[in-house]
Amino acid sequence: METVIIVIHLMLVVVLIGVVLIQKSEGGGLGIGGGGGGGGFMSSRGTANLLTRTTAIVAGLFFVTSLLLSWLANYERAPTSIINNTSAPLSQPATPVAPSGGGVLDSLKQQEQQAPSVPQPPRSQ
Repeated sequence: METVIIVIHLMLVVVLIGVVLIQKSEGGGLGIGGGGGGGGFMSSRGTANLLTRTTAIVAGLFFVTSLLLSWLANYERAPTSIINNTSAPLSQPATPVAPSGGGVLDSLKQQEQQAPSVPQPPRSQ
């Protein structure tokens, strides 16, 4: 079902691009269907109305197939919950270090004293 709608959607894309490119542009830039006067199949105004209507219909169908494809993609997805997820192993929280009364600087000095002695670069004071 989804494949059929995707194929229809892609055909609508090609038709929409073609219809837009055929239309006469206001500035005369990339429009192909700009031609001059008479002897044609339809008048200039009739062609513009037909192409405008065709563009609106194809754009509406494109919009509908886009919504349908997004609904189908969401419909097939199963709801999940992060609360009931037990697949990840639970780990124990790290044991907190007891405060030594002085604050952050004192705890850093204690960690330096407990670390193995390695040559350190000179410190500026």
